[in-house]
Amino acid sequence: MHGVFLDLRTVDRDDLDLTSLRSVVAEWTYHDWTAPEQVIERARGAAIVVSNKVRLDAAALGSTDKLKLVCIAATGTNNIDLQACRDRGIAVCNVTGYATPSVVEHVFAQILVLIRRLNDYRLAIAAGRWQSSGDFCLLDFPIRELKGLTLGIIGYGGLGRAVAGMGKAFGMNVLIAERRGTSPRPGRIPLENLLEQSHVVSLHCPLTNETHGLIRSRELGLMRRDAILVNTARGGIVDEVALLEAVRSGQIAGAAIDVLSEEPPHRGNPLLQVSLPNLLVTPHIAWASINARQRLVDEIAGNIQAWLEGTPRNLVCP
Repeated sequence: MHGVFLDLRTVDRDDLDLTSLRSVVAEWTYHDWTAPEQVIERARGAAIVVSNKVRLDAAALGSTDKLKLVCIAATGTNNIDLQACRDRGIAVCNVTGYATPSVVEHVFAQILVLIRRLNDYRLAIAAGRWQSSGDFCLLDFPIRELKGLTLGIIGYGGLGRAVAGMGKAFGMNVLIAERRGTSPRPGRIPLENLLEQSHVVSLHCPLTNETHGLIRSRELGLMRRDAILVNTARGGIVDEVALLEAVRSGQIAGAAIDVLSEEPPHRGNPLLQVSLPNLLVTPHIAWASINARQRLVDEIAGNIQAWLEGTPRNLVCP
């Protein structure tokens, strides 16, 4: 049995232990990255294909009669033609929950940088303001505590729940948004109400037709002027031009963004064209602790082992 990992570099930078993969499949071919025109050739002859960001469309899936299992090195399934897999009887497994601790820590690292004005104070020191001050400390930028602030969660799956739990540990009040177009369930409130009341709004929903452009000028206009927006979900959920204007104008107090609408941003992005202390942009790394990436690899191996034993787990199709 032959396994092919189409884009190992998106997961491993020679800092992971791949023993678990090697123990379940004796013959592997690892590719750092696979271009679209290389997919058919590289998938041909493989019984198992692992992919993180490389798209497997109907043409690639139909190019071989040996392919039996696709393992997604992620949670999202948008890069796999699931219907084509169903038509061909190809099993598809994903991995969930592996990055939760990493994402939660990143979310609160971003929140604390903004709430405690760390960038403002770092820049003040670089400009010599503390060195020339007559006071033992600078109090130029008001610092808030998380305790007593309201944290609004949009997307209440595993990640949203974990962020909410950490918020409560900090003493924050937690609100949960209901999906638009549905009646609020117990413990949830309409999105508009959440935006109006929250000091911190954190996004944890998938990118779907329903959530694409969920946060635009109108939604940003509903937020408090002392509120911050955190997005570690998907870039397309937020209108980036509208967000930049909201941050730059002081319509909201700040934003922390780990995902962009195009990744990598080869064609640029409005959020990368400015340098503002209240706008943090990180390169899609919230999930990427070495611990989370190791868990991901081990969970992929576990999915393969379960499938080989006839007790498949984490199936997204058929």
